[in-house]
Amino acid sequence: MLLAIDTATRYASLALYDESGVMAEWSWYSENNHSVEVLPAIAAMLAQQGLYPDDLSAVAVAKGPGSFTGLRIGMSIAKGLCLALEMPIIAIPTLDVTTYAVGDPGGPIYAVLEAGRGRICVARYHFEEGLPVQEGEIELVSAAEWTPTGEDLDPLLVAGEVNAELAERLLSSEAEIAVSSLAGSLRRAGYLAELAWEAFQDERFDDLDTLGPIYAHYPSSGTAD
Repeated sequence: MLLAIDTATRYASLALYDESGVMAEWSWYSENNHSVEVLPAIAAMLAQQGLYPDDLSAVAVAKGPGSFTGLRIGMSIAKGLCLALEMPIIAIPTLDVTTYAVGDPGGPIYAVLEAGRGRICVARYHFEEGLPVQEGEIELVSAAEWTPTGEDLDPLLVAGEVNAELAERLLSSEAEIAVSSLAGSLRRAGYLAELAWEAFQDERFDDLDTLGPIYAHYPSSGTAD
């Protein structure tokens, strides 16, 4: 049984996954309360399924980009469980989860994640053999100004945390752009778990000692976003 933890943004999501698929999944708006909500939610979800922490075989965690505080909390919980229970950890890039959730549209995908202060993290993807493949680097841009340009003006899908203003601007452009629905854009830990399950089967684990979150940028002060 694999536990998946995603606290990369203001939404939190947990899932339990085994060879039969998603056994349980909880997602909720946390408003920066990950530190007090996630561990009790994990305990409650395990109890709901009649399971104990010892029944887990691995933990998957969204490793970023995302909020500094959210990523640190999720990573700390995942590492703590893996250390205490002597099991492997599997870290999956946050925007991989966003892209995998919408499936292969047959063209390019831009995955978007809120970065606070009016900014978004954006990465371009395509699919190979049913899995998302990132093209180039993750960009940190202003949500009010970002628009795909140049060679990006193919039929493309924008998925993830796209606010109403950005969606309206993209859909009103001359480019052939589709935007995923609000419900379809919710990043769910079930998809994180499914990506991690394949890595678990292949024993592609991360190093518990050296693993750390991926940030799109570093804070300019001691205050986290």
